[in-house]
Amino acid sequence: MALYFYQAFSKDGKKVTGYLDAPTVANVKEQLSVQGLFPISIAPARQEQKQSFFQRLFSRGVSEKEKILFTKQLSVLLKSGVPLLQALELLVDQFQGGLRSILIAVKDDIKEGKSLADALKKYPKTFGNIYVQLVRAGEASGNLEKILDRLTDYLERREALSKKVKGALSYPLMQLGVAVLVVAVLLIYVVPQMTETFASQQKSLPGATVFLISISNFVRSYYLLIALVGLIFAVALKAWRATPAGKKKIDKLMLRLPMIKYFAKMNAVVQFSYTLGMLIEGGVNLAESLDIVCNIIDNKILADALYQARDKIIKQGRIAQYLKQTNIFPPIAIYLIQTGEQSGQLDFMLLTVAQNYEVELSELTDSLAAKIGPLLLIVMAVVVGYIVMAVALPIMNMSQISV
Repeated sequence: MALYFYQAFSKDGKKVTGYLDAPTVANVKEQLSVQGLFPISIAPARQEQKQSFFQRLFSRGVSEKEKILFTKQLSVLLKSGVPLLQALELLVDQFQGGLRSILIAVKDDIKEGKSLADALKKYPKTFGNIYVQLVRAGEASGNLEKILDRLTDYLERREALSKKVKGALSYPLMQLGVAVLVVAVLLIYVVPQMTETFASQQKSLPGATVFLISISNFVRSYYLLIALVGLIFAVALKAWRATPAGKKKIDKLMLRLPMIKYFAKMNAVVQFSYTLGMLIEGGVNLAESLDIVCNIIDNKILADALYQARDKIIKQGRIAQYLKQTNIFPPIAIYLIQTGEQSGQLDFMLLTVAQNYEVELSELTDSLAAKIGPLLLIVMAVVVGYIVMAVALPIMNMSQISV
């Protein structure tokens, strides 16, 4: 069946549009006739037609959770002996929105004789290069169910690590937001009221208080300008970071910060080892596997170092030797990879390296979160303490004079 977009008139003359899942145009006409509609036009629905402009603008796309669920359910159905086409037809009704539309199109492509990998390749935003290549390898080897299990495990691990990082950062960011809000309230509401009291006394104020009052006046007078400049700066920074030069500069900076540097390297080790091990295990050749892996490393500087190693590995065939030259992989990881090369169990050893350092990366995330929280509390205490001191000093001076 395919998804069709139709325009029709109802019995009272109103124009109606919508989508119907049907095998042929004739079947769509029959369904519309049963509903009391008179079709004007019927055409295969294009992916961009399925949502309005504003729906597409704010659409979040297919979530990682939906993709994991689809992969897991497809694996279960194939293991149960259900043919691929029938499995997809069963899964179409289990999902809504973007994924349902994609599955309908994928199902139609398979009916036309395309492979599952080629059908999924049309949707790179949902099914990335790793996913497609592994599915292709699974189809070629006849082990698609096993590959889908491995993919499910990979996606779940990646999602769990992503949630852990976001969760670890959420509390410090909340603290930062509270600190900014407290300082803003003090500057906009509390300090001006105290300023009026000090002005009525006509006494000279301490330098700290004068500086605080100047900041308060500036914030109150130009708060819209400050907000606008902040917004422009954030947008410009995001746009610059999206450029190759900008991303490279920021990634280079990340590798100079003490704790962040180690975090970035361990993340690259886990990404590289797990993905390469999974691809080799799935039957993807080494050269193509290395191309895919180097493209998914987040840090551009580390990715460039791995690209240089990739060229040497393809020519010489010695993975551990050239990975060592990148200065990214720890000695233990190099030893395990070298052992895998010599024993013919490279895929197993790469997956072992990934699992070991994934645990270390998880512990490092917890450690970073534990250190960032107190640091932000100290910063907040210093800023708020300064404001309190600047307000309290004139009050103390006035009380001493009155005594």
